[in-house]
This record gives sequence, C-alpha cells and structure tokens, in this order.
Amino acid sequence: MTGAPGTRVLSLDSLVGIERARDTAAARAPRRLPVPDGMTAPLGCDAVAVPARFGPLVMPRLPRVGCVYADDTHWWWLVPADSDYALEWPAPARYATGAVLPGPPDAPGAPGLPGLIHRPAGTLPYTPPIPLYLTLCRLTGTAPTWSRPVTA
Repeated sequence: MTGAPGTRVLSLDSLVGIERARDTAAARAPRRLPVPDGMTAPLGCDAVAVPARFGPLVMPRLPRVGCVYADDTHWWWLVPADSDYALEWPAPARYATGAVLPGPPDAPGAPGLPGLIHRPAGTLPYTPPIPLYLTLCRLTGTAPTWSRPVTA
C-alpha cells in the first residue's frame, strides 16, 4: 500500500493491534469515586470507607458532611488528599488514596460505582477528616493515634 507523500499508511494488523492496546488500557482503568459535576477538589481527593452498618451512625455525628457514596456493603466519604498523614484510620475503616475503590478495575461485568447519597451545598466535596476520624475512633472503641502511649 502506498499513500500520499508524507502520510503514513497503517495495515489492518496495525489497526487491530492499536485497538487491542486501547481496549486493554481501558479495561485496567481503576474504579474511582467521581467528584460530582459543579464541584472542585483543589486539595486532591481521597476516600474513607466503612462497612454500611456504620454509615447511619457516622452521619449525624459530623459537623459537616461532604460527598458520601454508598452501596450495599460500604459507605464512602470524600476527604482531602493525604488525610491519612500521621493517622491510622481505625479498622474496619479503609483509606483509599485517590478515591480508588478496591477490587477489579472497570471492565465488562465489573460492579458499578456506589451511588451518591449525600452532596453538600457549595462546591467542595470534602468531609473534614479529623471529625470523621474521631467519630470512627469513638464508634470502633479505638484510641486516636495521638493519644496512644509512645514507646521508645
């Protein structure tokens, strides 16, 4: 095959290879909780998940609730990036850097994203991390990191 001078002609094999590489990359895309339209995340975005049974107990204890997502098994709170710095989130809470959900990446047949069940007024999606952390410590009977004895 020849093309016009200065143009590159791709064979069918090349086109199929490009399509397969594109499909493979798309299949590996992580499942990430989105920042809702009209909101911005200037501090980056991570998430904290708790088993669904804790969700209704956490919400009324927080002074401000940002975006909250939920499915049958977990509730997820969006927090500013690096909200795990110098903190050990109490089990069974899970910290998700980049608001990336655990499990298989987006692929045909992968579970969908949890649904948005709370959206705050304004443009910031964040739940303040320290009140969320303290609430989870209280609910799980865990002492906050800074109040534990220091050993040498």
